[in-house]
Amino acid sequence: MAFQNEEQQALSDSTTSTEDKKNTVIIGATPNPTRYAYFAAQRLNQHDHPIIPVGIKKGQVEKIDILDLRSRPSLSNVDTVTMYINPTHQVEWEDYILSLNPKRIIFNPGTENPSFAARANKRGIETLNACTLVMLSTGTY
Repeated sequence: MAFQNEEQQALSDSTTSTEDKKNTVIIGATPNPTRYAYFAAQRLNQHDHPIIPVGIKKGQVEKIDILDLRSRPSLSNVDTVTMYINPTHQVEWEDYILSLNPKRIIFNPGTENPSFAARANKRGIETLNACTLVMLSTGTY
């Protein structure tokens, strides 16, 4: 009987709740392994958060094709958008990002954009000036 309880506990421990998984769109995704967007894709994947890399660079990150931002790919069930493009380049993508209806947008260091954040907040989207990598490492993602 003890074996059965240990087996059930091991199964329980290894199962990540689907409520804990956050479908994350990475805006500014890149195949360049020296960029923070690339590190974020790796860490999100390691934490079992499904990633959707979107950017203007062709290639893959974590064996997932980077979707072309210019085509404004149709995506659903987006929990989080994490930003890796600077505010001057965000302007042309704001309407697209809002159309994804994310629950939140994370403005990583260097991407902070008060006017875009205000637009998102008016739609009920939470915005954070934060670092995805730090949030993952501290368990606040």
